[in-house]
Amino acid sequence: MAELAMATGRGRALRQHGRGAAPAADVAALPGAAEVGRPRSFTPAAVGAAAPRAAGPRNRSRSFAARPGECSETVNAGIKSLYLTPSIKPKPNLCIESMPSEMLIKIFSYLDAVSLLCVGCVNKQFYHLANDNGIWLKIYSSCFQPKRTIWKMESEQTETVSLGCAALYDRKPGYWKKEYIFKQIAAVKTRVMRLVKPVDPYTGLPCKNKEAMKVSGLSWIIVLKDKNGKEHVTEKANLSFKDTSVTILWYSTNWPCLDILSTLKLFGVMPLLPDQSRALSENGQYALPPNKPVLDDVDPEYGLHDYNLHLDMHGGSCTYLCGTFKNLFCRKGDIENGYLRLTVVSLKDNTKHLPLIGTVGLSWETDVFKGNVKDCYVMDVTLLDETGKPFWCFSAPVYMELSSKASSLYDYMGHIYTTDYADAEGKVCIEFVWLEETEEYFIVNLVLYISTKKVNNWYGTNY
Repeated sequence: MAELAMATGRGRALRQHGRGAAPAADVAALPGAAEVGRPRSFTPAAVGAAAPRAAGPRNRSRSFAARPGECSETVNAGIKSLYLTPSIKPKPNLCIESMPSEMLIKIFSYLDAVSLLCVGCVNKQFYHLANDNGIWLKIYSSCFQPKRTIWKMESEQTETVSLGCAALYDRKPGYWKKEYIFKQIAAVKTRVMRLVKPVDPYTGLPCKNKEAMKVSGLSWIIVLKDKNGKEHVTEKANLSFKDTSVTILWYSTNWPCLDILSTLKLFGVMPLLPDQSRALSENGQYALPPNKPVLDDVDPEYGLHDYNLHLDMHGGSCTYLCGTFKNLFCRKGDIENGYLRLTVVSLKDNTKHLPLIGTVGLSWETDVFKGNVKDCYVMDVTLLDETGKPFWCFSAPVYMELSSKASSLYDYMGHIYTTDYADAEGKVCIEFVWLEETEEYFIVNLVLYISTKKVNNWYGTNY
């Protein structure tokens, strides 16, 4: 065995290993030792099952008592395991993107329309695969019934081509995806228009706004940006529907302090598909449809009479006053400072004075607490022209301010409060009297001032 080991050039190293650590000079002479560098310690157990750990001549003799071929292979394997750094094979990078396109399309075929749109936003490869006409034609056919046959003229003959073949090979990728989305949007729009068609005769506005918003999937998001540019987004909102307005209430414990806010934006969120993905659109105040002036040469006071007012005063969840006032008018002599004066409640006519029901306040709430801001409320004004069209509309939070003048009315003894609102189209002035005995407010004076510029543009007059 010794002669065989010497013949292989490793007998000397093997005998040294049997006694302990191999000398550096001997190790350096071994094949591969120069690549590794400094040798490591060696024990017989590291050679394998043929070299037990227990010391002694008997054990060492047993460890080398093997056939020549086996001994040589065992020694080579043991030395390589000791002095050569083991090669680590890189693990294959297994991910869904490395799968064949056919398999990915098969997987995508089990997704619904919204999930398919989301998958298409992952990367360019998924976008092209998610536009597969075969997948979208299946989705389209499940919702809408397409034509079953397509007729083509070839060599003076009319033949029927199956919809599947024509749709898949004659259309660009993504064709049926666009068709499906456009059909879904058109279907939702048709349902919404059907709901908003009935008009309330008192407000001149659609009377099924709540149902229409539910069908359209419209929701609201408020975005607060502080002075450092950080945005705080809140989606959770409570909606309160009134005759002429929708009150949206957000609450959160993570909102920034009002002192550091720079901007506040309100977004209406419309789903791209029903009850599914969303697209943001910045919300603005209700805009009246364009009105084409109709001239009237017969009526000398055209545009000054037959106005109807619908007034709603509420605190979000509770209503303090809701009423309609008809046949409002203004004489030419009452036009002052560029405004028409429409008297709704007169200070002198106590039969038209109106009480406010409940404790006036703008309600608020959080996850734990709730309350209201005293003497604040939301005022909704909808003024209709003589044909019943909305002429001036707004919804705004206002507050009641204590007036310095004392009450001159004998029927009411109490403090006077006022509420004033103004925009580019008009003004609203309200006077309240607080009655201590009954602990309620009474409206004793309510006047609307309409801009003559607004009237002239609407009616084509020249006041």
